[in-house]
Amino acid sequence: MPAKTVMRLISGTHQLWYRLSGGFIGGRFGHLPILLLTTCGRKTGRNRTTPLVYLPDGENIVIIASNGGSDRHPEWWLNLRAQPNAEVQVGPDTKAVVAREAQGEERERLWRDVVDLYHGYDEYRRMTAREIPVVVLTPEN
Repeated sequence: MPAKTVMRLISGTHQLWYRLSGGFIGGRFGHLPILLLTTCGRKTGRNRTTPLVYLPDGENIVIIASNGGSDRHPEWWLNLRAQPNAEVQVGPDTKAVVAREAQGEERERLWRDVVDLYHGYDEYRRMTAREIPVVVLTPEN
């Protein structure tokens, strides 16, 4: 079975349990908090949901488009670049958000914060030639 198919199966199972339990099951991976991000597929127009590690930053939520250190951006980031409006579920709460890529000093501050949360991001940075996007999700008002 291709790796992409396996990852979709794992992600789908994670989403199912997360949604059924309001994040009680699947809301953490060890000490890391997990959310569900739903984007609009840029090619299909269909909703795509991905479980991701996140960092709260005031009312914003920060996610990292690391794709495990791959030289390719994750599909969810490409979807957000095409259509920045999305939805997140954190535990039992769901809200509409707008995504943007952090830049400059904000990016540097948030990168340090996410590396403190999960040291693997620094390893991913060393594995790829691309700059890993730091994505800020701001609640829609």
